[in-house]
Amino acid sequence: MIYFLKRLRLRIIWSWAGCQNAWRNEHSFRSWVWANLISGGLAILLPLATGERALILALGVLVLAAELFNTAIERAVDYISTDEHPLAGQAKDAGSAAVAVTAVAAGVAWLVILLRLLGA
Repeated sequence: MIYFLKRLRLRIIWSWAGCQNAWRNEHSFRSWVWANLISGGLAILLPLATGERALILALGVLVLAAELFNTAIERAVDYISTDEHPLAGQAKDAGSAAVAVTAVAAGVAWLVILLRLLGA
């Protein structure tokens, strides 16, 4: 049990370090954090059903996770080589596309919820 708790503590420390590094060095990550604060605030303030609110908040967190994966891909590719290579570009583009697709999912959820609220 002590080993488990020690490893859990280390995983938390490493995860927090990754978030801090992304906050300091990735403009996109900071932008998504601010977008999520606004989105989450609206989700809490608007008269949404519990499931709708949970969906909006969860999708916001998933956008942040996608951005962190994208950052990891970019860093790994840049570490391996600074030379331009088509596969490196494709890897980076795929990571970016993952963020975009996740953000579109959050946007679709918001659109459906707002249309319901407006009675459309």
